[in-house]
Amino acid sequence: MATTTAMQPATTSTSTITRASQWTLGKVINRILFWVLVVFIIVYTVFPFVWAALSSIKPNVELFSTPVQYWPSAINLSFYEYVLANGDFLRALRNSIIVSFTTVAISLTLGSLCAYAMGRLQFRGRVPLMYLILSMTMFPQIAILGSLFQIISSAGLFDRLPALIIAYLTFTLPFTVWVLTNFFKAMPGELEEAALVDGATPFQAFVRILLPLAAPGLVTTGLLAFIAAWNEYLYALTFTQTRARTVQPAIASFTGNTQFELPWGNILAASVLVTLPLVLLVLIFQRKILAGLTAGAVKG
Repeated sequence: MATTTAMQPATTSTSTITRASQWTLGKVINRILFWVLVVFIIVYTVFPFVWAALSSIKPNVELFSTPVQYWPSAINLSFYEYVLANGDFLRALRNSIIVSFTTVAISLTLGSLCAYAMGRLQFRGRVPLMYLILSMTMFPQIAILGSLFQIISSAGLFDRLPALIIAYLTFTLPFTVWVLTNFFKAMPGELEEAALVDGATPFQAFVRILLPLAAPGLVTTGLLAFIAAWNEYLYALTFTQTRARTVQPAIASFTGNTQFELPWGNILAASVLVTLPLVLLVLIFQRKILAGLTAGAVKG
């Protein structure tokens, strides 16, 4: 009996060590798989932009050389010189800036007012109206292209910037209303009640109390709406010709020295210039974006 009792702790300690080693091995494997996935996602998402940036500074002959040269042998800025000296591209860039910022400003102004009503006020038909607004974001752009073209043509707005602003509001405004409604709904009602007790009107409580608290949501939705308007191609191609053309169809209209040649260097340089503002905006507002995406995740 003494011998059996003495052997039992040794067996227990051995099994404990085995389980600990198995748990450590599984943890190491999970950590390796996690970082492999992270590296894959980073390479998959960043590589196209890095490849475009490197190709935009390569000599023209290296763009089509085989085997592929991943790193340029010399820095060539002629593509950027051509793009920055192209008057049509600069005018299209100005049009994109005007249209995108105007669309975001209108979407946030009207969307915040509508979202406040949807999130804070109780009225009949509020829930069906919310789902109706959500359903407007589900329609593909091609489904309403014909009707929008008839409206814009009859209003005399073809090849004008207001045509694009009106068209872009069809998908940025419903998205803004839907997202901001959840922000206003998650705010405690005591904030608004305290402002009303102190003598503020409902509109003053909205502007001075609730709207500043919804700043992360405004930044997040505004940036997403800006990206959608900046990158939009179908409406810009359909509703404009030359005067109101934006950067996306302007890049697609680049022509080479011959009829069948595509100026890939110029296209890549213009694409990098168009993408840089989006990257800078994300880097500048990254903290606000993170706060906006996680707002309302923890309640209490």
